[in-house]
Amino acid sequence: MRLLLDECVTEDLKKDLTGHDVATVVEAGFKGMTNGELLRAASGNYDVLITVDRSLPLQQNIRSFQIAVVVLIARGITYYEIKPLIPQALRAFESIKPGETIRIEPSGI
Repeated sequence: MRLLLDECVTEDLKKDLTGHDVATVVEAGFKGMTNGELLRAASGNYDVLITVDRSLPLQQNIRSFQIAVVVLIARGITYYEIKPLIPQALRAFESIKPGETIRIEPSGI
């Protein structure tokens, strides 16, 4: 699966997303794009956009794009705060479809 890490997601997560082709927004040449521009550029080229931007699915009609969105929701956005969510995210990648949004969060948040 082709995964794209949003600008707000630490690049350190790449090593935990084994078995997938992972690029950052910078590596993909999408740095500085607005959310809508990013979704249009990534749509059809990547399977999933991984973000910590909780408002992205509220601001954009994800169903209109050929890409899925996974929102990682933790107490912060550092690698060590997000890393515990990766096993759930890896399971979500098995069934997520283009146009879908899945929120991954630990219990208690």
